Amino acid sequence: MKEGQSHQGTRSDLYPEIEAYATGRLNVGPPHVLYWEQSGNPGGSPVLFLHGGPGAGATPGHRRFFDPYHYRIVIFDQRGAGRSTPLGDLTDNTTPHLIDDIEALRRNLGIERWILFGGSWGSSLALAYAEAHPSRVAGLVLRGIFLCRSAEVDWFMHGMGHFFPEAAARFRLHLPEAERTDLLGNYYRRLTDPDPAIHMPAAAAWSRYEAECSTLLPSPDTVSALTEPSVALGLARIEAHYFANDLFLKDGQLLDEAHRLADIPGIVVQGRYDVVCPPTSAYALCEAWPAGELITVPDAGHSATEPSISSALVCATEGFKTRV
Repeated sequence: MKEGQSHQGTRSDLYPEIEAYATGRLNVGPPHVLYWEQSGNPGGSPVLFLHGGPGAGATPGHRRFFDPYHYRIVIFDQRGAGRSTPLGDLTDNTTPHLIDDIEALRRNLGIERWILFGGSWGSSLALAYAEAHPSRVAGLVLRGIFLCRSAEVDWFMHGMGHFFPEAAARFRLHLPEAERTDLLGNYYRRLTDPDPAIHMPAAAAWSRYEAECSTLLPSPDTVSALTEPSVALGLARIEAHYFANDLFLKDGQLLDEAHRLADIPGIVVQGRYDVVCPPTSAYALCEAWPAGELITVPDAGHSATEPSISSALVCATEGFKTRV
C-alpha cells in the first residue's frame, strides 16, 4: 500500500459542463437495453465512469471529473438503472452480468484498455471487472470503497444508525412493527411488489436513509436527488436485490482476488468520516494492493458531491494523465 498525504487543500474544481458527442443503446439480452454515451476527446485516453448503487444511474454532472481535452469519457447506466430500460428490472441483473456488459461495451466502442473510475458500488464493480479482465484496465480511480462483504451489508442496514440515529429510525419505522426484525428481507419484498403504492414509498424511504447518511454535513440537494422517484426506484430495488443475494460474489472475493491488480496503478479516495462505506475497507484494499495509493480526505463523508471529495477525484484524474 502506498499512502498519500491526507488531501487538505490542493483544490481542483470540477470541469465545466459539456455535452455528449455520441450516445447509443446496447442490447445485452432481453429485457435489458443499456444507455451509453461518450464525451470529451474522441481520440483521448479512454476512461469509463461506473455509477454507484447498484441502481443509482449516471448523470451529466459525472462528465465533470475529467479533462475533456485529454479524456475520452465513457458513461453508461447499468442494468435497470437510469436511462437503461426497463427501469428497476431484476431479470439477469447480477454482478457477473454487469462485468460482461462492460466487456460488451468495450468491444462495441473499439477500446483496447481503459481507466476505470467508480465510487461506492462503482468501486466494487470496477474491482470485480479489473480482477476478471486485468489486461483491459490501464488504471483505477476509486472512491468510498465497498468490498461487498456480508459485514458491510449488515453495517449499511443497521450500523449507520450509530451515527445517524434519526435517519435509521425513519428507515426502520417505515415498516410495520412486525416486519422490523428483518429490514432487508421485508424491504426487498416491498420493493419487488408490483403495486406502486407499495414499492414507491419503500423506495423513497430506502433512498432517503442512504442519502441522509452520505454526507458529513446535511445536504438537502443529495436527499432530493436520490429520492426523485425514477432514481429512488432503481436505486432501492436493485440495491436490495444485490444485498439480498450477497452481491452475487463470494464473501471476501474482491479482497481475496486483489493480487490480480498487481500491475494496475490506482488511487483510492476515501472520506475520513464516510459512514456508508467506512475507511477500514479502503485500508484493507490498499494493504492487499501495493499499487493502490490511499488518499484520505479529512473533512468529508461518502458522497462524491462533497467539495473535498470532488477535488481529490479531479486531482486523481489529473495525475493519471502522465501515469498511463
